[in-house]
Amino acid sequence: MYLLASGKKVFLRAEAGEGILMAPCEKAQIMDQDAMRRACTRMAHEIIEKNKGTEGLALVGIMTRGYPLAQRLAAAIKSIEGKDIPVGILDITLYRDDLDSAPVQPVIHKTEIPFDVTGKRIVLVDDVLYTGRTIRAAMDALMDLGRPEQIRLAVLIDRGHRELPIRADFVGKNVPTSRKEIVNVKVREIDGVDQVVIQELEEPDKKPEGG
Repeated sequence: MYLLASGKKVFLRAEAGEGILMAPCEKAQIMDQDAMRRACTRMAHEIIEKNKGTEGLALVGIMTRGYPLAQRLAAAIKSIEGKDIPVGILDITLYRDDLDSAPVQPVIHKTEIPFDVTGKRIVLVDDVLYTGRTIRAAMDALMDLGRPEQIRLAVLIDRGHRELPIRADFVGKNVPTSRKEIVNVKVREIDGVDQVVIQELEEPDKKPEGG
């Protein structure tokens, strides 16, 4: 069996048969509003330092929660440097390598990047870095739009378990996890609250033997 995540719903899929909807239970809160704000502020300083200023800098948030995080980073950078940083939103749905195995039909959103990525120093922004497959898909989607000078990665949470040779340049918090755990990032722009919680999958009820 293997796990497929779709938003806040998790499907347990057997080798043969249909997906079973599972409800994860909350295990612990690892970041609150203040912790998220401090992490974004720190990452903003690190981005400026790594980029040696803001020249050529642009942020691209991966839909869904990577975009509001990218907007927050841009606001933090402006408060430090006094300069506006362009921000775009990237939908990587059609670039994912698990479309054929997804138990639900994916919803396609619009990529909106109001600037030419060619020659830009792009910082991709996402909420959680896990296997690395989302980031690979994001880089493929971005390269189809142009040729950036460089691409760096900023994530609020790095939970480990990489399956591809991808690492983040800027990390809000490293969180060791097991594969049966889910890291759920909530942002006020979408969820009405800022927090990061760890959830754990409960085993589905077993059918009684016999009969």
